[in-house]
Amino acid sequence: MRYTMAGIILFTQNYNDCVAFYRDVLELDLLYRIDRPEERLTTFSLGDTYLMVENDGVAYDGPKPIEMSPVKFRFNVEDVKVTSDALRAKGVTVKVMEHSWGTTAEFHDPDGNRCALRSDQGFGL
Repeated sequence: MRYTMAGIILFTQNYNDCVAFYRDVLELDLLYRIDRPEERLTTFSLGDTYLMVENDGVAYDGPKPIEMSPVKFRFNVEDVKVTSDALRAKGVTVKVMEHSWGTTAEFHDPDGNRCALRSDQGFGL
């Protein structure tokens, strides 16, 4: 099989807040947006993939437990600490963790979907 692109569809309860989070806080590039009475979605570039945000999801107060959502969005960055500070300046609660293989940082979006940063260092890039 030959795939031309891969994507993730994220169903959200707090659609507007999640769109603003991925657009304004994480600064993902907008690919396209549809806003019709029966169809509302926003799609962002996510490296060689895309993230499509749609309605009809379930929000959770705080990070969703794995039982509720066994997925975590991980974003590789050059410097986890610098990126974490930038997220904190935008009001995001971020927990930075040091590992023998690199640095990660955990946070969540307005619906409670778990997200993380990961250092490129030690990732084989």
